[in-house]
Amino acid sequence: MFTDAATQINTGDAPSSSTPIQSHAYDLDRAIKRAQDSLIKLQDKTGFWVFELEADCTIPAEYIMMMHFIDDIDVALQNKIANYLRSRQSEDGSYPLFTGGPGDISCSVKVYYALKMAGDDIDAPHMKQLREWILNQGGAAKANVFTRIALATFEQLPWRGVPYIPVEIMLFPKWFPFHLDKVSYWSRTVMVPLFILCSMQAKAKNPHKVSVLELFTVHPDLEQHYFPERTLLNKVFLGLDKLGRLTAPLIPKKMHARAIDKALTWFTERLNGEDGLGGIFPAMVNAYESMLLLGMPEDHPNVVIARQSIDKLLVINEDDAYCQPCLSPVWDTGLASLALQEADRDGNRASLALAYDWLKSKQLKDEPGDWRISKPDLPGGGWAFQFNNPHYPDVDDTAVVAFAMADSDLPGLEEPVQRATRWIEGMQSKNGGYGAFDVDNTHYYLNEIPFADHGALLDPPTADVSARCAMLMAKVANEHKEYLPALERTIEYLRREQETDGSWFGRWGTNYIYGTWSVLLGLEQTGLPKDDPMYRKAVKWLKSVQREDGGWGEDNFSYHDTDFSGKYRFSTAFQTAWAVLALIAAGETKSPEVKAGIDFLLHKQQGDGFWNDKCFTAPGFPRVFYLKYHGYDKFFPLWALARYRNEIAKP
Repeated sequence: MFTDAATQINTGDAPSSSTPIQSHAYDLDRAIKRAQDSLIKLQDKTGFWVFELEADCTIPAEYIMMMHFIDDIDVALQNKIANYLRSRQSEDGSYPLFTGGPGDISCSVKVYYALKMAGDDIDAPHMKQLREWILNQGGAAKANVFTRIALATFEQLPWRGVPYIPVEIMLFPKWFPFHLDKVSYWSRTVMVPLFILCSMQAKAKNPHKVSVLELFTVHPDLEQHYFPERTLLNKVFLGLDKLGRLTAPLIPKKMHARAIDKALTWFTERLNGEDGLGGIFPAMVNAYESMLLLGMPEDHPNVVIARQSIDKLLVINEDDAYCQPCLSPVWDTGLASLALQEADRDGNRASLALAYDWLKSKQLKDEPGDWRISKPDLPGGGWAFQFNNPHYPDVDDTAVVAFAMADSDLPGLEEPVQRATRWIEGMQSKNGGYGAFDVDNTHYYLNEIPFADHGALLDPPTADVSARCAMLMAKVANEHKEYLPALERTIEYLRREQETDGSWFGRWGTNYIYGTWSVLLGLEQTGLPKDDPMYRKAVKWLKSVQREDGGWGEDNFSYHDTDFSGKYRFSTAFQTAWAVLALIAAGETKSPEVKAGIDFLLHKQQGDGFWNDKCFTAPGFPRVFYLKYHGYDKFFPLWALARYRNEIAKP
């Protein structure tokens, strides 16, 4: 009966019988058609998809602070951002890092400052409630390093309240315990211009002289607890921090000038046009402000383009506005293409061909890139996450795009797929896994330096990225056996990384559901037997965390407490899609759990063909920074529904 229903689905005609299976198949067909058509309508005429990428309120607040730092205040835009910020306040007055999460002291401090800059009365109920919450947490001095640096630039905190970050770090030799090559790409791009800002003890123009001293429990000059000691190694770094401050006056002026020039040269090479330094907001703002601090005129081409890159991130609506942390067109286009291929490979051929033509134009080849420091002889072949970011191709994006191309059956894609797969193979770390941008970026001791209180200084291998690489290499290895040794090492890495409950940690998506989906889709391509313990343990875990409504959902709080692994207050369409796709990959297509997940997706689909998940979908950095990909509830449910339909149609 499933085969007959599937035949009717392909014709687009309603089943003549009203039996439950045929009726379900017809509903499935209509749901897929609505989602597919709506997704295609959002494709840019040049071929790509790009959806909004929303972070917590820290970045919109920082945009307002930037305007006051340089005294270039767009009042109308400021008012819209303030409207956005007010609408995101939690019931207890605080600002969380993700939907429904606990209040975060650093985010809350920046939002308070931004709203006060925008003219909000500190005695207004929302400001009073926010201030009381901050003070109850110990005040602004308890905020993280980045927030304290911002407060120092606005002269709300003494510079001794932030780590000693001398620009002379640029002159450290490679053998030194701390070197730029030993940290992640995002850390490098954020830190280098920050070295200039901190070394020169930048002072914001702050034209309205807005102060937030009321957020400190004691006067900041008296605060003695900026750097709580955590470990013996942390104490060692704190000692070096103090030693550095004492010896700073002894640094020759010529050496200081040479270090500043080297820092400026480093990030100028990577300014990346209107797509910005590293393609990420914090690095862009630091570069923009440091160039102005160094006396470069506002009409200097590099200053102009740096500001354009920041403003390109704005999302301006009729009543509110916010600033995105970055843009995600390559990631969105690769995943949307996979969903459309599953939905109707032949019928969507024109849309897919347009998408792959655009992606081919974005593949990196011989451009300079920081990844070449560890792999100087490896030919290029990756894709960045953003429209342009040639110094920083993304391993995860590259694996997704190349796999989608290899799976498309479209002509003219063999060369970019092979180039990408060779690059992926070469980016493998020693343990068999893959990081997002770098090879063997595992100098874990650096997470103990005072600057790294966010714990996200490094880019070590992770299961989700590694699984995507395995998925690509396995697909291509059907005809190119040279990738098999690297593939085997990755499979063994994934076997070691599986949690005792059967799940996998999700570094770049929330969380264990995402990690488990990533790995099972990768393993499916390898030919590993479905009775392998990795499969069976993962299936058991996924079924154990399914909710009563048939869906799945996981809170970002699982990054803070593993008791929340696979659990949330409600089901979400995108996480349900991940779980369904993972179970199908494990051979569970006809299980009642998959059927219940499909029913949940059908029931929750909106009239426009999409779904409406309001929660955040991924971490930028676990426990520190979270994201909402606005495309996830558009292409993942479509992918799951189409995969299910195609599988049940098989004899």
